[in-house]
Amino acid sequence: GLRRQAAVAISQELSRLASRSPGHNTWIHQVRRRSSLLSSRLEEKPFSEMQMSYIKQGEEALQKSLRILEDQDDWKTETVAGNGDKVLSKVLPDVGKVFRLEVVVDQPLDTVYGELVDNMEQMGDWNPNVKEVRILEKIGKDTVITHEKAAATPGNIVGPRDFVSVRCSKRRGSTCVLAGMSTTYGAMPEQEGFIRAENGPTCMVLRPLPGSPSQTRLTWLLSIDLKGWLPKTIINQVLSQTQVDFAKHLRQRLARPGQ
Repeated sequence: GLRRQAAVAISQELSRLASRSPGHNTWIHQVRRRSSLLSSRLEEKPFSEMQMSYIKQGEEALQKSLRILEDQDDWKTETVAGNGDKVLSKVLPDVGKVFRLEVVVDQPLDTVYGELVDNMEQMGDWNPNVKEVRILEKIGKDTVITHEKAAATPGNIVGPRDFVSVRCSKRRGSTCVLAGMSTTYGAMPEQEGFIRAENGPTCMVLRPLPGSPSQTRLTWLLSIDLKGWLPKTIINQVLSQTQVDFAKHLRQRLARPGQ
């Protein structure tokens, strides 16, 4: 009964989003169709009550992220790189300051998706801002629990941080959304030497560039509470630069032979 209620609630919420945002009906409709299969999948492989709660958290992160991205008002430009990469920001009353990266990657969507989802645990190999990403548990096809360690910032301005997150990946047609938010996981309590930071709702949206299927438009919504005693000016500078650096290092990774 709990599993059916979760599937119904997810479907209803996505229907409500579609009615509020006509411009995004196609994507919302696609996700709703995908979510309508949730109930049957759950019947095929029953999940525990705890696993169901993680699935619901992942769906919640996806829905909240899409709502933020769909609202085009009040975004302010933080930085624009010479290659057109752009970081925007806005302040939300219930979330705080969020950052939005808009870039175009000269690789097809399947390649970008594979690197960010299938090769998730290798991110520490190519992104200097990430020390380690480890999958703690996989729940079905779409949901994972991860532990991430952030690398030290130059000059150690921001001390060691780590995150425990639930991540939800949805792929339908030519659009992919990778969403996530912080969660608690009994097997990964706070670690000595690290401050347990919180993220989310956060997501990456991948779409083929119109008229150029060999290129991918990537939008990254970033929302992080680093915890500790850090001035907001430093936090804002670190987070916006993190997004710019991510785009640069992702391109370098995908340009390597065999990637």
